[in-house]
Amino acid sequence: MNAAATTSQNSPAGWSRGRLVGILAAAGLVAAVLLCALAYGVYLAFSGVHTATKAPTGGTDESSLPEAGPQRRDAIAAAPMLEVPPAAAKPTEQASSVSPTINVPTGTAVQGPALVATGYPRTPEGAIGQLAQIDAAVLQSMSVATAREVHAAWALPGGADADSWWITTSVRAFLGGAGMGQVKDPAAWVRVEPAAALVKGVDGQDWTAVCVLMKVTATYQSEGQTALGHCERMQWVGGRWMLAPGTPPAPAPSTWPQTPLAVEAGWATWVTTETETPGQ
Repeated sequence: MNAAATTSQNSPAGWSRGRLVGILAAAGLVAAVLLCALAYGVYLAFSGVHTATKAPTGGTDESSLPEAGPQRRDAIAAAPMLEVPPAAAKPTEQASSVSPTINVPTGTAVQGPALVATGYPRTPEGAIGQLAQIDAAVLQSMSVATAREVHAAWALPGGADADSWWITTSVRAFLGGAGMGQVKDPAAWVRVEPAAALVKGVDGQDWTAVCVLMKVTATYQSEGQTALGHCERMQWVGGRWMLAPGTPPAPAPSTWPQTPLAVEAGWATWVTTETETPGQ
């Protein structure tokens, strides 16, 4: 399903790309305009796929799940996450002193398909590390062609296709915010830094649904920052974690890391650990 086709009937009040871009452009915050467009692209990717529902945390109640198989996986992916306002993604000094942590392995820095770093272990935390690398490879390039190439190399059949994949939609929105065409202007610069993560659920050793929360910094005439949350089904195939088949998980709450709202949403602060047994 092409989520973009349902935008006009699903866009929440006050959350239209035209309105937000117009407001920010009037203030001269060009980088902020692009980040706003990026966040809106994520919204488009999930419009019409999921209905926003309030939930206390990002985790899934294990007692309510089938023991194993497709129904369990679908239930984990569809489990709603905390609904937050767009303003929650903005930088803030309001940090939480009780933020939990999650240990994410570094991987082995081996260059995998489509130039995405890999070498992450066969654990949910390894899946988190791999997903962050996939995200960074596409978002930092801000190229539609790169998004398609990465999707072709890392997505198993049966999920979102390359053009309806959330990250491709987001890249298009970012580029469209400044009329850049299919690839970002050489003068534009994007940095992606994983800041938090969570495990929604698992089904054996080879399947998990995980989420990453990234700080995205864009520089283009000015500098802006936003938080961007992303969840995916991940499956262990051929010695690496790949994007698994099925309907994309419920949208992740994009909250600025280590705030009380981020903790309420289930985000645990990212702590890097060395990979001890790559590929196992």
